Amino acid sequence: MTFPEILDRVGSMGPFQYLHVTLLALPILGMANHNLLQIFTATTPAHHCRPPPNTSAGPWVLPMGPNGEPEKCLRFVHLPNTSLPNDTQGATEPCLDGWVYNTTRDTIVTEWNLVCSSGKLKEMAQSIFMAGILIGGLVLGELSDRFGRKPILTCSYLLLAASGSGTAFSPTLSFYIVFRFLTGFSISGIVLSTVILNVEWVPTWMRAISSTAFGYCYTTGQFILSGLAYAIPQWRWLQLTVSVPYFIFSLLSWWIPESIRWMVLNGRFSKALKTLQHVAAFNGKKEEGKKLSLEELKFNLQKDISLAKIKYGTTDLFRIPILRHMTLCLSLAWFSTGFAYYSLAMGVEEFGVNLYILQIIFGGVDIPAKFITILSISYLGRHITQAIVLLLAGGAILALIFVPSDMQILRTALAVFGKGCLSGSFSCLFLYTSELYPTVVRQTGMGINNLWARVGSMLAPLVKITGEVKPFIPNVIYGTMALLGGSAAFFLPETLNRPLPETIEDVQNWRHQGKKRKQEPEAEKASQRIPLKPCESGRDPS
Repeated sequence: MTFPEILDRVGSMGPFQYLHVTLLALPILGMANHNLLQIFTATTPAHHCRPPPNTSAGPWVLPMGPNGEPEKCLRFVHLPNTSLPNDTQGATEPCLDGWVYNTTRDTIVTEWNLVCSSGKLKEMAQSIFMAGILIGGLVLGELSDRFGRKPILTCSYLLLAASGSGTAFSPTLSFYIVFRFLTGFSISGIVLSTVILNVEWVPTWMRAISSTAFGYCYTTGQFILSGLAYAIPQWRWLQLTVSVPYFIFSLLSWWIPESIRWMVLNGRFSKALKTLQHVAAFNGKKEEGKKLSLEELKFNLQKDISLAKIKYGTTDLFRIPILRHMTLCLSLAWFSTGFAYYSLAMGVEEFGVNLYILQIIFGGVDIPAKFITILSISYLGRHITQAIVLLLAGGAILALIFVPSDMQILRTALAVFGKGCLSGSFSCLFLYTSELYPTVVRQTGMGINNLWARVGSMLAPLVKITGEVKPFIPNVIYGTMALLGGSAAFFLPETLNRPLPETIEDVQNWRHQGKKRKQEPEAEKASQRIPLKPCESGRDPS
């Protein structure tokens, strides 16, 4: 008897699973608040140089830039006891006395003057946040395999609550960056443990639905973020508001059970049996739960127990050919998705549309995008869906190069379409990756691939700086990477309607079965080819 069959005995889709998925999904509502928070807390408003002190009253004339607009980072040189310049000619100097901001919002940009020569610090802060997610994927993936999914999930909730709240009280930009790094670090632990606990506690047919439900929670979180940002113009209060709920989530996580597979692989049979009996009672199958015994559990999961003696690590993902092939293709797909997604998601203010409305539109497109994605992965398959959404996203980003900046509606429509495709890509990847890797390396594989997504999201803000050389360069890079990621997905095996692989041998059997299925039609066609004997006289033999 396999674990899915044991799960059927205690209730594979009953009240327990609904409560389990709900407890895992609630924290995802706040995930967008942290990933996309700098859209609002680091908005760069219209600004210009502050006039020198002790200058006479009168209109302040600004130097004009090459584009015909007033300079944001230069002012006319003003000598003591002289009047202010009243024309556009004269020597200029940097904003030595700070800036005047045309906004009622309080952001990290206005508080720490992250404009002009310091403007790159804003992008650096977002990149370091993504670096935290990257490092967290490496460290917490390994710790989760060692100490269990549930402890890492609970600790990650607490770390996110503490570091997020600490960010709100940061006295300087340096403290802000450190706390944001820790926030990103904790997010990796939440995402990785949530995906694994979801996949291992729901039946095969429910995986796509529950994964998409998590995606919709993230989408709803984007709507919540827009509303909170509109209602709370002070960035410190906004930061605190989105962080405190995770103290509550850390308490709720005590009701989330540990992974049965992890307990079995680590020899904790008594605890695994108690957990299964608790699930059976919760699902109204208490008698079935009582029938389970420790000896039966050990006998039926003998295959899983033997796996505990075999230790696999990160190096095995590249040492074993079948895992290396999957890891390289998935890594490119994850990297290109994170890279392109955050190029669009964090560039909302570049499209010249109301920030709050556009963020709602960007979030709203996820609803049809994820619905179409779940239909596609359920009927067309995983690798076809993954390839299509990345190819479409890459095409949309490249199309932005050829649309003039004054055509805001068309540019916004292309960006929204591309962002929707990339949201679908994330939904597909989380499910697809967890189905491709066998149990013995699943968490490690998820961690490594999630790492590449974070490398992409970390580099995305930095690539925007290349736009100072030529405005079209960033979109060329973003779009090309998305096309490469979509192409890589074609080389991955299909997992539709297949049980989760337990061992590396299970994955290797997929390849052999796939090759066999390809060879069978060819053999059948060859057998149907009947050679015709030529007529010696050239006439019909009859």
